[in-house]
Amino acid sequence: MSNTVTRGVRVRVRSQFVPERSDPAEPRWFFAYEVRIENLGAETVQLRSRHWVITDGDGRVEHVRGPGVVGEQPRLSPGQGFRYSSACPLPTPVGTMHGSYEMETEAGDRFEAAIAPFRLAVDELIH
Repeated sequence: MSNTVTRGVRVRVRSQFVPERSDPAEPRWFFAYEVRIENLGAETVQLRSRHWVITDGDGRVEHVRGPGVVGEQPRLSPGQGFRYSSACPLPTPVGTMHGSYEMETEAGDRFEAAIAPFRLAVDELIH
């Protein structure tokens, strides 16, 4: 799990391996993750875009950028939160993800809310 706060925006992520969508013969391992974004600050913010950095177990890095998340650009008043789920296939049974969300205040000030690194791993391979 990752948990970080940037300018009053908390981003927490929890991941899990999804064996029924994985096929090591391909090779493809599938990981689901749930993100919770909370506005702990005093001003309304809107999520404008995302940037994910995905690193597989062989060190290959992929950058994923785009507007919003899951087709939305949520606006969060102080105290509000937004939760969504997504997924990531990897060609290796372990990897990491981290990144940032571009947030915008009502005054038009933009900043990057950090997404702390979290691990994507097949549990039974770690033990």
